[in-house]
Parts: sequence; structure tokens; C-alpha cells
Amino acid sequence: MTLEGLVDDYLAHVRTERGYSEHTVAAYRADLVELVGFAAERQVEDPAGVELALLRDWLWAATERGLARTSIARRAASARGWTAWLHRRGLIVADPGVRLKAPRAQRTLPRVATERALAEALAALADRAAGGDPVAVRDAAIAELLYASALRVSELVGLDLADVDRRRRTVRVTGKGAKERVVPYGAPAARALDRYLEVARPAILAAAVEHPGTAGGAASDAVFLGVRGGRLGVRSVHRQIAAMLSSIPGAGPSGPHALRHSAATHLLDGGADLRAVQEFLGHASLGTTQIYTHVSAERLKQSYRTAHPRA
Repeated sequence: MTLEGLVDDYLAHVRTERGYSEHTVAAYRADLVELVGFAAERQVEDPAGVELALLRDWLWAATERGLARTSIARRAASARGWTAWLHRRGLIVADPGVRLKAPRAQRTLPRVATERALAEALAALADRAAGGDPVAVRDAAIAELLYASALRVSELVGLDLADVDRRRRTVRVTGKGAKERVVPYGAPAARALDRYLEVARPAILAAAVEHPGTAGGAASDAVFLGVRGGRLGVRSVHRQIAAMLSSIPGAGPSGPHALRHSAATHLLDGGADLRAVQEFLGHASLGTTQIYTHVSAERLKQSYRTAHPRA
């Protein structure tokens, strides 16, 4: 079988047997297709030729093109996963990926908005929603729920009506690795979400029916809808939250993940247990959650430098 075919088989394996998301599979595909092309340029067309030297040259070429260390690290991970699978299948004698090293990705502190800044931004959305515009009501509910439950944007847009328990104020989401978890949301989010579901969502569906070519029927179970009645997309939510956060000071990404970062940090600042926050966020590793303890420490240092007379 060709290397291209083996890449397809491997991606099918990680999708169906390991439960990788489509986003992760797409990233792996891009990396491995590039690796196979690099190998073809060196007349390597079968698995036996996928050796450590080839993998190192491939990473070095990417480094020379100026790719970020995070991108190099992801390429190395893609290659290691593939060669390990080739070895388990008996297609190569030894696994060269075991010895493949990549530069350690620099971990930067995520952007976190202050509680006061977020309260003001959410209040501004609520003021716009007070006029009754269905899209404004929807946008207020989206922002409140993202912050209240620290959802990933993919989890938010994937919500169906059956996933929302309005009585218990919880949502059931499917996170990375197809893992389900149930997360709570508070009173402000409950008010915004109830208003959206009872008033704005039916209005969006009704308006969509009047337009030819509507996608309303296909997304009748989706919680958050676009103006044509279809399931709201990730990009639309990203644009909305980026606009909401545009006036809030701070460097770094300003999309929906900034609300997730902020929620996690505010939980820890408020005394929440680290493992409880890990479960809340749906992190597989406690180490991933620990970055927010560093954020809290940095915020403490900034407050100290600003407020202490002998800082």
C-alpha cells in the first residue's frame, strides 16, 4: 500500500477507534500529507523508508521556513502517532518516532479579562437585547453561557435542545475525545437563555421559514440558530465575542476561548478546587488546568505592584 493510503487508514483509525475530533483529524491529515510529499521528494514511497533521519529533516525544513514552535511540536506529534501505528501494524521493524524530538512549545499565559470588565461587556449586550431584537437576545445568551459554563465554542454550537436542563441549570456537552460532561450555569445565564429559548429562537425560526432556501428544518434541534434557521457556526460566535471583547484592555486572543480562560481563572480566584475546575473544563490532564494557577499568580503580582507602597 502507498504511504498516502496508509495515512488514510491511520486517520480512519484515530477517528473511529480513538474518538479524535474532526478538527484534530484535519490537523493530522495536513501534517502527514506534507510528510508524505517530503518523503516522495526523496524517493521514499514505502513505510520502510520512513526513518528517523527523514523525520528530522522534515522538521528541520519546517523550522527553516519559520514555522512557530507550536506548529513544529504538533507536526512531531502527528508523525510519532503515525509511525507508532505503522509499527503496531507490523509495517515497519522499529518505530523511528520514539526518538523524534521537537522543540518544546512555549506556554504563554492566556488572556483573562477582569470580572468588572466582563460584567460591563455583558451588561452592554443585555441592554441591546432589551430592545427585543431576536439576534441581540441570542447573542446575549451566547456570551452569558460561554462565560458561565466555560464552554469551548465547538461545545456551544453543538448543543441541542435536549442537552439543556433548564430546571437544574445544566448543559450536557460533548468535549474533546467525544467525552461528555454536565456543567452548571448561573442565574444571569439562566435568564438570558430562557428568554432566548422562549422568545428569540422561535422568532428566528419563524423568520427563516419566510426565506427560500432556509436550513431551518435541518437544525430544528440546535439550541443556537443563525438568521436562516441553521445551526450557528463557530466563526459567527468568534466574530461576536471578538467584537464584545474589543474594548476590553489586554493582549492575546479575543475570541470565545478568552471567556473560557477568564471563567477558569475567576473560579480559582474565588477559591474553587483545582480538580473541580479540571472537571468543569473537561481537561484530561490536571497539568492543563494548572496554567490558570499561574494566571492567578500573575494577577496577584500585578495587584501587589500596583497597590503595595513598598512594591
